[in-house]
Amino acid sequence: MSRSYLKTESVVEYSLHASMVLLLPILLLYLIFFVYPLGRLFPISCFEPNFTFKNYVQFFKEPMYFSILLRTLRVSAIVTVVCLIVGYPVAYSLAHAKGKRLVIFFACIILPFWTSILVRNYAWIVILQRNGLINTLLQWVGLIDEPLRLLYTEPAVMLGMIHFLLPLMILPIYSVLKGMDANLVLAAYNLGASPWSAFLRITFPLSLQGVGAGMSIVFIIGLGFFITPALLGGPKNLMISTLIENQLNINDWPFAAASAFILLLITVGLMMIFNKTSGFNKVYRREL
Repeated sequence: MSRSYLKTESVVEYSLHASMVLLLPILLLYLIFFVYPLGRLFPISCFEPNFTFKNYVQFFKEPMYFSILLRTLRVSAIVTVVCLIVGYPVAYSLAHAKGKRLVIFFACIILPFWTSILVRNYAWIVILQRNGLINTLLQWVGLIDEPLRLLYTEPAVMLGMIHFLLPLMILPIYSVLKGMDANLVLAAYNLGASPWSAFLRITFPLSLQGVGAGMSIVFIIGLGFFITPALLGGPKNLMISTLIENQLNINDWPFAAASAFILLLITVGLMMIFNKTSGFNKVYRREL
């Protein structure tokens, strides 16, 4: 049976009506758990009881709220870059590992997902507190006389986020690197390319799909991180998710809803700009 016949048969079998039926479960999930909550939440942010944009104006007019938004964007961007720098070599090593080494490497990456995020954050509290492992070790070797303030700082929040998000950067890059044709790199070596030149001209450009996917996943999840900033950052290092939670605790639902929509719109806008300017889609189309 020829490939063209298979394609024609597939198109005839999956008509528009059949495709819509197959997509119906996921569409229902989106409608129930995404569209419907947003549809209920938006009027809350705009009606008190009359229509107004007061809460949106207040968010950008008040310096404290705007600084929290900028902190959220900055922390998420830094975490994304660090995860890329650390995660790419790991993904590259995974793609070239075999046998027991591959199993061990994968176990080290997947193992954190088996542990609750609360447990991981409390572990960081034990490590970073004044009498924790790091301060005790530094005092024991004589590098410091008094404990450093490591907990309830912005770097502590970043450490906790990187710990959780790093596997989400590694796995997309690994999947793309694993699917690459190894003969392309061998051909570059035969033509006189050095290992570094072959990586920059062949391996890295062909892995940009995984890089783009990993960066998008890490950045989007980082913008909405709640537990880690609340536990490791404290009240002086609020991010927008903890700000929303604080507003809900004082029953200021209109402002909390407006803050949530502002975060959603900024996330969607940044992702659209990223997809347009990064060139990942161009690379994907060129490979096709």
